[in-house]
Amino acid sequence: MDMSVNSAAPLVTEPRRRLIVFLFLMLAMFMATLDNQIVSTALPTIVGEFGALERFGWVGSAYLLATSAVMPVYGKLGDLFGRKYVMIFAVVLFTIGSLACGLAWSMDSLIAARVLQGLGGGGIMVSIFSVNADLFAPRERARYQSYSSLVIMASGSVGPILGGTMSDLFGWRSIFLINLPIGIVVLLGLAFLLPYRRPDRQPKIDYIGAVLLAAAISSVVLWADSAELFGSLIAWQSLAIIAFAIVCATLWVQVEKRAPEPIVPLRLFKDSTFPLLMIISIVSGGLGIGMVNYYALFLQTTTGLSPSEAGLFFIAVTGGIVMGSLTAGRLISKTGSYKPFSIISLSIAVVAMLSLSQVHAGTPLAIIAALLLLQGLGVGLGQQAPIIGVQNSAAKADIGAASGAVTLTRMGGAALAISIYGAVISSSLKGTGADIQGIGNIQELTPKMLAQLPAASQHAVADLYAAAFTPLFLVAAATAVIGLVAAVMLKNVRLPISMEQKAPQD
Repeated sequence: MDMSVNSAAPLVTEPRRRLIVFLFLMLAMFMATLDNQIVSTALPTIVGEFGALERFGWVGSAYLLATSAVMPVYGKLGDLFGRKYVMIFAVVLFTIGSLACGLAWSMDSLIAARVLQGLGGGGIMVSIFSVNADLFAPRERARYQSYSSLVIMASGSVGPILGGTMSDLFGWRSIFLINLPIGIVVLLGLAFLLPYRRPDRQPKIDYIGAVLLAAAISSVVLWADSAELFGSLIAWQSLAIIAFAIVCATLWVQVEKRAPEPIVPLRLFKDSTFPLLMIISIVSGGLGIGMVNYYALFLQTTTGLSPSEAGLFFIAVTGGIVMGSLTAGRLISKTGSYKPFSIISLSIAVVAMLSLSQVHAGTPLAIIAALLLLQGLGVGLGQQAPIIGVQNSAAKADIGAASGAVTLTRMGGAALAISIYGAVISSSLKGTGADIQGIGNIQELTPKMLAQLPAASQHAVADLYAAAFTPLFLVAAATAVIGLVAAVMLKNVRLPISMEQKAPQD
């Protein structure tokens, strides 16, 4: 089967208007991806109001899980009904969800509102990558999608700084309510400037496949959290969840084989490039997005930094991402090859995670900042390879579904990583801290409470958390090795210069 991208006229031919449309898309992406991370440094303040520190991870993972579950649906809807109105619907839903978050009255209501927000955020991210495929030729797309990847990761780095500062100055609700004016601006820009291209086929939506895929993904993430919920990953409730996930995945494959318009066409898996890039995307999501909340927790508990001060360290991550993403975008555009950047990216991730596993409570802050810079560089170098690779290998009719699958696996990997990292930390801290002066349950200790403890107690807590983070970083290094193996196995494909050309393999 010819999986090359068929030729098509650019969605916007006028360069100036195309740039303006792209800027509105980037604003929408910044808004959606910012909410992955903006809560990280504000969470202690939220916990101070609502309590329920044991659900720390769910404020982030609920958003990511909802985002992941709906991504394949949005990708397919864009293919069937056109990108414009699907994108607008997603922005409206996200904006309403942001309002609900700002009005939350309990931790449970906040988590529920984050799910609503995620249902819109998933559509925004998938639609943007699909629209970029309509706007730019493959090599030009590499350069512009480097900016897209830069926005994703920069928002992840700016988010902790912004979240801590805004919650200190205006209250934590402001971190969600700020999305209302941004959402309105994005809606107006897209409504007037983004053209509507009517697809040339009859819409047939695979509703059953969408539900089964969402159920399978949600169950896997829930299973990763089951040690906290049921006491063990092999408790009968945990095993029942994973069994349910396997049943849903099996049924999904059977449904996709027969569906006229499958959510993720199984023909994509016939090219080995696609499944390998899915593995890389899962790993990159876990390392690049899933780690952010835990970097914030690591910095606040092992160094004694305040939320705002800890947030400043994410400038190091951003700096690395900027250098890596822009460098990779330009070189991919020039050489037409993305495989080397995946290999380099994941190699750096292995080194960075192993190095962080050796960090202790007394490690100089400059060394920690340097390691975060290195991790950001690795993330930036490899961030765009999966999306460029699958869009190049997929047929034109499947670009939206393929883009959705990449973003799905990236966000699903992040949600899964948050749950796994949380289980590692919780397991390491269980039963510790009772003999430290001023400590009851160390897992209920917030940074504000930590700052009020005697110096000796602060040092003891820092040592405990540093020891708890060692296995977390080792787990992250192991996942990076899995991604590295997949990257080495990729075909050495060169991207075509124009939309009419096919991609040669060396």
